[in-house]
Amino acid sequence: MIGADAVVKCLEAEGVDTIFGYSGVAIDPFWNSLLSTNIKCVLVRTEQNAAHEASGYARMKRKVGVCAVTSGPGATNLLTGIATAYADSIPMVCFTGQVDTDEIGSDVFQEVDVVGAAESFVKYSYLVKNVKDIPRIIHEAFYIANTGRRGPVLIDLPADIQLAKIPEFECFKEAPKLRTYKPTVKGNMLQIKKVITVLENARRPLICAGGGIHLSNAEKELAAFVEKHRIPVVTTMMGLGALPTDHPMNFGMLGNNGFVAANKAMKECDVLLMAGARVADRAVSAPDLTFEGKILIHMDVDPAEIGKNAGPTIPIVGDAKAIFKDFAEQTFYCSHEEWLANLENYRSEGEPRNEVKEDFVDSPLFVQTLSEKMAHKAVYVADVGQNQLFSCRYANLRKGSRFFTSGGMGTMGYSIPAAIGAKLADPSRQVVAVCGDGSFQMSMMELATMNQYNAPIKIVVMRNHYLGLVREHQHFTYQDNLNMVELGEEPDLERIAEAYHIPYFRCERTAEINEKTTAFLSSEGAALMEVLTDPMETVAVRLA
Repeated sequence: MIGADAVVKCLEAEGVDTIFGYSGVAIDPFWNSLLSTNIKCVLVRTEQNAAHEASGYARMKRKVGVCAVTSGPGATNLLTGIATAYADSIPMVCFTGQVDTDEIGSDVFQEVDVVGAAESFVKYSYLVKNVKDIPRIIHEAFYIANTGRRGPVLIDLPADIQLAKIPEFECFKEAPKLRTYKPTVKGNMLQIKKVITVLENARRPLICAGGGIHLSNAEKELAAFVEKHRIPVVTTMMGLGALPTDHPMNFGMLGNNGFVAANKAMKECDVLLMAGARVADRAVSAPDLTFEGKILIHMDVDPAEIGKNAGPTIPIVGDAKAIFKDFAEQTFYCSHEEWLANLENYRSEGEPRNEVKEDFVDSPLFVQTLSEKMAHKAVYVADVGQNQLFSCRYANLRKGSRFFTSGGMGTMGYSIPAAIGAKLADPSRQVVAVCGDGSFQMSMMELATMNQYNAPIKIVVMRNHYLGLVREHQHFTYQDNLNMVELGEEPDLERIAEAYHIPYFRCERTAEINEKTTAFLSSEGAALMEVLTDPMETVAVRLA
């Protein structure tokens, strides 16, 4: 057995069934060893998308995603995808080929210090120096990636290590004992009882649900706790879908692009439980002002996040699912009907809207209609830009549906590869990728991957011929002195669809939304839909 065979044997032991990647000389021993297994190998069209597809797969399967690329430019191309996964705490193990061990540091062909380059946005990294270390390293990598605050782990594999002989071995089965890494799962019971006491006495309690709810698979536990005690919930962007959009206790996404009711709830609450959410700027722009006079309870599996941007009154370190289970075992009673009535009044006042122009497709109405017509338990993958913010505000996320986007890093080009990864993870689900014409052009090469590996996703391109969100920023900040935001008229999306042998649909006006979305979603297999939106449309609403 050689090192590459050992890697593959360990991956099988970890339950890996799909790997996304790109070939190259420095990683070819690994790909060659995979030929003798049932592991599905998916050839992406550029390395960054290997990480995005592994990310979509990981989020859909709720397990570690795996990707592998070659050395040099293959490794550097992967970095953006790794950083994107790190920002959203997505568990991944990323393999990079490397030049021979004795050539490292001599600037030979396609050598790059990827371990050093990725240091600030991986959870941990390994440069394999001894073939006998492979079983231990891979077992540790999967454990680190999928415990505590989840995230990507990098394994750099020199070519000579992949080809070196290794004695027969048994794969590790028990959780590794790492002296410097001991993630906390169970919350401290004393802190939990403090929280219960605070909630009992609260007049205006509020839960802010973040992406940690999804990462810990705690949606059911959150819903049970919220429904039993009638505590209202707002979400961060990454927490969208933690409760269905129409859940009576869900008051929507907060932040600069969030809902009025959600932001008023955050401002007026007296007890705030941040559950699996970073206190980040997109949700809370001024933490010191926002949390002044409130009791702040911060629950997070990563102790480094607690107190980083705001000092909590009660910190709880642990996994959200485990902590909500402990909450459920505590007997307490709280009543705050007046608070709920106030929040309902805020919600009933409605959201301000920009004027609808009939010559184009109204983006909010389109997103709402699309999401409501999507299949039961469908997956909605939003890209980055105006399409993302319209999706976050107006998508109707029903029970059992999933919502994926690049929240922390805001990486354009994420939606199509992530949607492909999600579809390969669960072919039974309808998967819809929504992007702008800018982000579409960053990943449209993955239509070939979609066809080759039978991952028929539905793709929506909300087209305004601009980098819409940057144009909107230049509109408000630089008084329409626009630069580097106009995309022009290319490409012809109908011909792009034809080139990849997929049906093409076009929605030009608001009056066509119902008819065109129905035809698009009911079509068999993959499909591409071009939606013409107002080039000067803004997500921001100017209030009188």
